[in-house]
Amino acid sequence: MNTVKKVCVVTGGSSGIGLSIVKLFLAHDYQVFNLDISPSTFGEFRQCDITNVGQVSKIITDIADQGSIDVLVSNAGIHFSGSIENTSEEELERVFNINVKGAYAAVKSVLPAMKAQQNGAIILMASDQALIAKHNSFAYNLSKAALASMAKTTALDYAQFNIRANAVCPGTIETPLYHQAINNYCEKSGANKADVHAEEAALQPLGRLGQAEEVAELVYFLASDKAKFITGSLQVIDGGYTAQ
Repeated sequence: MNTVKKVCVVTGGSSGIGLSIVKLFLAHDYQVFNLDISPSTFGEFRQCDITNVGQVSKIITDIADQGSIDVLVSNAGIHFSGSIENTSEEELERVFNINVKGAYAAVKSVLPAMKAQQNGAIILMASDQALIAKHNSFAYNLSKAALASMAKTTALDYAQFNIRANAVCPGTIETPLYHQAINNYCEKSGANKADVHAEEAALQPLGRLGQAEEVAELVYFLASDKAKFITGSLQVIDGGYTAQ
């Protein structure tokens, strides 16, 4: 391991926003470890079921034993549409296991290393739904609000170790997850995908969807020394949607 390079651990870094984050940190000469269930050729891939706390802990401990962990980006997550009545217990557990328990596992696992080095940046991938509600988004909304809370409590509990924790709250970003959600909606409703896509863009005050690379830039800023007085914050990147 090249100990000169800073180390960034990203969960869910094989596609979408996570992949853009991995690529950007690599471009800034970080050593990047990608913990994902799906393989990737970018960064140092570690196949990982993020819901398995023991597995996450072992992988991150092994990484820390080689040097340091400077940045954690807890990005792994899934989307699920449905009101509370249309969300089964199994579906609720699946959303929370991946979106919240996975973040819990990653954050808890990096803290010993960050405490020992008296430094670290933790970025949790929340959502504009950590701030507002959306229709048919009971479980997803709930999970993202939980991540916002996790960022705040972690920031307070570990500020004494110079560990910063923040949540990034993207709005509608054009990623594979977005297209999957649109496809699922169209299959259920019979709507035309092109029309739905145009309607989503029109809902944004800036008149377009966000891009994964734009979210990655915000994540990189929060991990950098330029943001060393920012902790416990919810950083919205949504084209003005939540300002309405």
